[in-house]
Amino acid sequence: MLPISITAVIARNETWQNFSYTEPYECGWAREAIVYLRALSQPINVDGVQAHIEYSRLKFQLPTQVDEIAWIPITHFGNWLRVSADVPKNSSICVLVSLHFKG
Repeated sequence: MLPISITAVIARNETWQNFSYTEPYECGWAREAIVYLRALSQPINVDGVQAHIEYSRLKFQLPTQVDEIAWIPITHFGNWLRVSADVPKNSSICVLVSLHFKG
């Protein structure tokens, strides 16, 4: 059986403020995943803010500079993945979020 790999863009050019999140993505078939989150414009006051990989409890820092990319590998997850962040008041970040899977 040939290995399967898929890339899914789940947020493109979205400005995250307050509590923001992507739509859940079905991925129960995959063995492993990696999430990339790129800042498309200069983030405002997001130092120390963490994004969450929902349904797996993993966290990673949001990028603090334009074109900076934050990423996290995921090996233990269920059938769905979703990325979220609780961005403080008067803060924002414009994001491109992609999921990369191997089956």
